[in-house]
Amino acid sequence: MPIAENFPEGLKPLGKISDGEGHFHIMWGPGRSDAEAFSDADVKAAYEARGEEQVPLGVSGTTVAVDWDSCVADGACIEACPVQVFQWYRTEKDIPAKDVVGQTFEGTGSSVKDERKDMTDKADPIREHDCIWCMACVSVCPPQAIKVDQSNVEKHDNAAKTL
Repeated sequence: MPIAENFPEGLKPLGKISDGEGHFHIMWGPGRSDAEAFSDADVKAAYEARGEEQVPLGVSGTTVAVDWDSCVADGACIEACPVQVFQWYRTEKDIPAKDVVGQTFEGTGSSVKDERKDMTDKADPIREHDCIWCMACVSVCPPQAIKVDQSNVEKHDNAAKTL
């Protein structure tokens, strides 16, 4: 199911994910357990192999928003992005996705499609602020888990004031 057209309406900011250079993006929730990642056999098997419970995560980012509950770790967005907005978050910090809020990532994770840790890894828009609005990531995402919307800058700024 595609990310909601009216994102982030109906969601609340859960916290920040920082990039180490003073930038941050917001994680929005609540997450959804009815999305693609919860029915994808490879994703479910990867969580089981790690001994991690698969839980609803929410949406990472605001102007470049990735629905982590729909993301099936395909990596097409990472490969398509000409300015490397995304990284596999687990390639920098191999922690459960439910624990990324409040973390600082230096942006040293992999931006190579085939270098994800496993299917529990998520494409994180760590460099959301560098987006050039080309929409390449949106056009290649198999579950349509990405929404790029420059007009969400104000929503990001307003949400940031509450965190």
